[in-house]
Amino acid sequence: MSDSPKRPPRLILASSSPYRRELLERLRVPFEVIVPAIDETPRAGETPDATALRLAEAKARAVAGALPAGETALVIGSDQVATYDGLQIGKPGTHARAFAQLQAMRGREVLFHSALCLFDSRSDRAQTVDVITRVRFRVLSDAALESYLLAETPYDVAGSAKSEGLGIALLEAIHSDDPTALVGLPLIALSGMLSTAGYPLLEAQ
Repeated sequence: MSDSPKRPPRLILASSSPYRRELLERLRVPFEVIVPAIDETPRAGETPDATALRLAEAKARAVAGALPAGETALVIGSDQVATYDGLQIGKPGTHARAFAQLQAMRGREVLFHSALCLFDSRSDRAQTVDVITRVRFRVLSDAALESYLLAETPYDVAGSAKSEGLGIALLEAIHSDDPTALVGLPLIALSGMLSTAGYPLLEAQ
């Protein structure tokens, strides 16, 4: 059965991230969350933007491909990779790695690649974009970094900088075309993609 004009396509967020879920809720549209099962290991020689874009699309396609036969959806995939001086930084996973990341980034400009994919399983079409955020980190003491980590435990955040929380105190400046990109889901880009895919947000309210 095809989607009628009055009924928007099924919308799925392919992510386990509570931060992306909270961001998507801002658009006030119904959506489901399905966690994709993919290997997120960067490939040898792969640039940070290529890694982020590849993983964002892989997440969306993995969820779409697991849908029952005949079911279609618009699937949102996103991935974020941080980098400085050509070094790729991912989610730390542990306290020790997070501390080392923050020590290394003191006083530096770090680029956050927030890749977004909207995969339309009806047409097998993927829209993708890499939204770059430039972040300057403050020079803080080890004690201050330790205090932040104990308060936020940001071990599931690329670069350990949870900017929507206390992590904002780590930063000196943020430069981006999309204020939501640093948190992990660029809503300005996503709104445009949804409209292109026939899901005009304002009309869907």
